[in-house]
Amino acid sequence: MKLPEKATQPTMYFIGVTTTKSSIMKLFPLWAEALGLENAVLKGIDIDIHADPQVYRDVVQFIKEDELSLGALVTTHKIDLYHAAKDLFEYLDPYATMFGELSSISKKNGRLEGYAKDPISSGLAMEAFVPENSWNSHGGELFIMGAGGSAIAISSYLLDRQKGQNIPSRVVITDLNKERLEEIKRIVSEVNSGVNVEYHLTQEPSQNDALLAELKPHSLVINATGLGKDRPGSPLTEECIFPEESLVWELNYRGELDFFHQAQRQKQSRNLSIEDGWIYFIHGWTQVVAEVFHIDISGPVFDRIEQISNEAR
Repeated sequence: MKLPEKATQPTMYFIGVTTTKSSIMKLFPLWAEALGLENAVLKGIDIDIHADPQVYRDVVQFIKEDELSLGALVTTHKIDLYHAAKDLFEYLDPYATMFGELSSISKKNGRLEGYAKDPISSGLAMEAFVPENSWNSHGGELFIMGAGGSAIAISSYLLDRQKGQNIPSRVVITDLNKERLEEIKRIVSEVNSGVNVEYHLTQEPSQNDALLAELKPHSLVINATGLGKDRPGSPLTEECIFPEESLVWELNYRGELDFFHQAQRQKQSRNLSIEDGWIYFIHGWTQVVAEVFHIDISGPVFDRIEQISNEAR
């Protein structure tokens, strides 16, 4: 990986694996114009998954020292980058230290700051389609397939102690990686130790089918595995049956979206409400853009960004 050239205009970076494929590369110039960010550009930095820690340190050090490099959004490398370079930051927000990951790098008053924004952006995304008091009203359950960063963020938001009794009556989290399940278990117990949570190691989609079949109506079913985007497939088989009157959330917004289409085929018979990952993607990016450029992107400003994004999709 080659470090970027010294920035000659206000620059935000996108630290990922295949950054050129993301919709943000087309959207950012439209957003920048709407937000009045003159001359601002977005540049991708592609790093191999689980790269050498020094690679992450070099990237963070470059952003820290380069005047017109204002910050970055981090995907895929959130945990590795945090562990490799956390000592280079003057400020880390509580979510970053609790989760051991970083999704946002920015500068403020000469300090390099790191944030884990996903609990906020996933919460904003869910507020757009999960009815208020839904859990209190119907006693539905939460089923998350995949125990990575998105699952941690979503669990932390939904199970926050401040929500009182308005939380899922039961939570089921599955993954094919034992270490990931142990990590999410540690964090969820820290967020809210009084929740009824089950953790299942599932090597086969049929195991997820069986857990899905046990869910109550009015539940929320989430594909947080990444399957159907960069890798083919779904965490469920074609024989799966979704719980009636439930919400189904496909976190991906591009790719084959097999899980999304499985839910669509049962939409009418099971009376499902189905969302893809588009609004989560927009919230995820606007949260970090706001932090990097020190602007407010909420209310009518966010509505305008969403409209621009939907028209360009």
